[in-house]
Formats: sequence, structure tokens, C-alpha cells
Amino acid sequence: MDGGNFDLKEEIRDYWSKRSETFDLAFGHRIAAGPEANAWQKPIRDLLGTEPKRILELACGTGEVTRLIHDLDHDVTALDFSEAMLSVARAKHAGKTRLRFIMADAENTMEPDQSYDAIICRHLVWTLTEPETAFREWFRLLRPGGRLLFFDGDWARPKPAGRFASQLIWLIDRLAGADRNYDGAQSDHHAAIMKALPFGQGLRPAMLTPLLTDAGFTNIELHSHDPIAKAQRKNANLRNRLRTYVYQRFILTCRRP
Repeated sequence: MDGGNFDLKEEIRDYWSKRSETFDLAFGHRIAAGPEANAWQKPIRDLLGTEPKRILELACGTGEVTRLIHDLDHDVTALDFSEAMLSVARAKHAGKTRLRFIMADAENTMEPDQSYDAIICRHLVWTLTEPETAFREWFRLLRPGGRLLFFDGDWARPKPAGRFASQLIWLIDRLAGADRNYDGAQSDHHAAIMKALPFGQGLRPAMLTPLLTDAGFTNIELHSHDPIAKAQRKNANLRNRLRTYVYQRFILTCRRP
């Protein structure tokens, strides 16, 4: 990292902003219509039910999960602190009603107290610079009975069964050339950011339970990510199918009493 010109949060913003134009080309970010979209959407539908609700999506990026939530007829506020990411998302969803995009920090949203029925995010929690502060903020934003759902994983180290998949991916990279859209030339930047993050050495559900409890959340439940991984493998090439086996991914839900 540069370090002399940016603090950690600015480094994170800079990294994701630079990736915005090609982010949807990287496996695991764009959500294909059909089985994959259905697999991502199912836990959202199961948690929220069929009645329209007011939803806050944190770190919306290019608006892929935004589409899934909006298609379930919810009113969505999609937030990101990268204007570059938001520009892509706004263009993708131009003209839609029941949807607003705002540029703000997910750890300090500046949104009103108790203004949302649910909060949803994908691959955000591992990047939090102050997770305790963030969870208290999210608790504040939820109405009583409101739900928090997030998709995340331990991106710091492969799970035991994933080491072999990692080796095969490395071999494919050597034989066929590196996948330029999978973190691309900024991989060193990404690694440097991870080292500075509270969850940079790995994010595991057991680490989150006490933090969420301290913030006031109850009914903390862990759900399998396997149906999503299986759906991703259906139309993926070999290298990308292998990627679904590397890291331990999970879905976590909890509620504000």
C-alpha cells in the first residue's frame, strides 16, 4: 500500500474503485440469471418473506445483489462508498422505481434510526475496519424485529479440502495463463489491504457471534453456502469450478429484538 497518502479506508476505496469497470468480469461477482440467481435469491426470500419491505443493501458494488432484492418487490436503498462502483450500478438499473443509490460508508451510514426492515450485504464483513462499530450501526438502523443477512467467507486461507483445488488452479494458470479478471494486476494491493484488516487473517463464524451479541443481535444462525456454489459450477469453466471449492463460505442471519 502507498501508506503515505491514504489511510486504510481510503486504500480500500481506491482498490475497489479501480476494479469497478471490470468487476463483473471476475468469477463470483456477476450473478448469472437462472440457477445461480435463484440460489443467491433463495436465502433472501426465505428470510424476508413475500411482503414488500424496506431494505438497506450495504456495499452494493455494481448492483448485482441489488437486482435480486429489487426483483422480490422490496424497496431498496443500495449504498457504497465508491462512486465508481455506484456509477456502474446506477447505469445498470437506470429508470427503476423503488430503488435509490447513495454514496456512504457502511460503517457510518448517516441513515436515520430504525429505518429499515432488513440489511443485506455480500462480501463486506471481511473488509470492515471497525467491525464492532459497524455492527452497532447496523443494529441502530434496523426496526425492532429487523433482520441482518450477509454472505461472506474466510478468504485468507483455503479450507483443507480446498488446498488441492488451489494447486490445480495454479497449474491451470501456468499452462493457460493467468485469469486477468480475477484480482488482476492489483493482487499485491489486495494482499496488503488484507494484512491491515481486523479479519485479514481469516473470517470465521465463531468470531462473529460475540461481536453481534455485544451489538444487541439475537437469533444468530449459520446457513450453508453450498447451494450457491453448486449453482455457480453449472456453467463455469474448470478453473472457476475449482474456485468454488477453495474457501469456506457461509451465510449468517440474525435479528434485532
